[in-house]
Amino acid sequence: MAGMTFPISDHCDGQVFFNPAIAAAPPAPRRGAWARLGFLLRWQFSRRERGAWPAAVMLPGFPPPDARAVPARGAAVTFLGHASFLIRLPGCTILTDPVFSPRASPFSFVGPKRVAPPGVALADLPPVDLVLLSHNHYDHMDLTTLRALAARFAPRFLTTLGNRAFLARHAIAAEELDWWDTHTHAGLRITATPARHFAARWLHDRNRTLWAGFMIAGAGGRILFAGDSGAGPHWAEIAARLGAPDLALLPIGAYAPAWMMQPVHMNPEEAVAAHQALGARRSLGMHFGTFRMADEAYDEPPARLRAAAARAAVDFDVPGLGETRVFPFD
Repeated sequence: MAGMTFPISDHCDGQVFFNPAIAAAPPAPRRGAWARLGFLLRWQFSRRERGAWPAAVMLPGFPPPDARAVPARGAAVTFLGHASFLIRLPGCTILTDPVFSPRASPFSFVGPKRVAPPGVALADLPPVDLVLLSHNHYDHMDLTTLRALAARFAPRFLTTLGNRAFLARHAIAAEELDWWDTHTHAGLRITATPARHFAARWLHDRNRTLWAGFMIAGAGGRILFAGDSGAGPHWAEIAARLGAPDLALLPIGAYAPAWMMQPVHMNPEEAVAAHQALGARRSLGMHFGTFRMADEAYDEPPARLRAAAARAAVDFDVPGLGETRVFPFD
């Protein structure tokens, strides 16, 4: 991977990716592997209070996705948990960052363990045509899940720069995009959009691959799957270049402690500001309540999101796990 080269841009020096500076501020310092380990240890040993999480959560019992629910001009969107959505459009079914494994970890015995099962079991999914992979973190790119999807549905996999070779080594064929690159599939235009985040699967490969969201344009409207991102001016830039989304799927969790998480994750109030900057018609929250990735309480992100959305008088809600919502784009 160290020998791979990429186009030099405002977010890549040819080998390593980075977040563009905001408002002329210098970019974040690039820490070595040992410094990053020390940063994580500082977080672990400085944790005085952590919000409560349940050991396990039962599914609310929503009905399974109904093929008849997909509108001719619109989408049926089912929340599977964390950043995983089943998006059904006329003629195309999409999964975003699917993770069906019990842990978001390189190991089966340690690492963030899911507290709730997927909103729809993998065995109960309808045929999947396209899988979008925003970046290579274990809570977004799960090889066990991807192999199972490839074997069952043979979908097309679409990801970000640097991930194609890694996935190919694990028998998963994928196409990769840089920010603003577009891929066409089944009459849809899928554009990789900027995000403020980072990438790594181990200590030695920090930011050797890119992170992004995806704008899905077609079926009479636009859906933005934001992937994982901190706050920043990129939301307004996405709207300016690609148009306001009819539906935005935005992360709202893993924000505490702010001194560590704020550069790469949004809190609910920042997510509402992102919704407004995008000019989104409506939004759904994600990236909460599945894997304990940070220090906030299990139920804090949805409560704060609903309060912030009410104050701003915007259409931004939290879906139930396994819930399907239908969005006409007319």
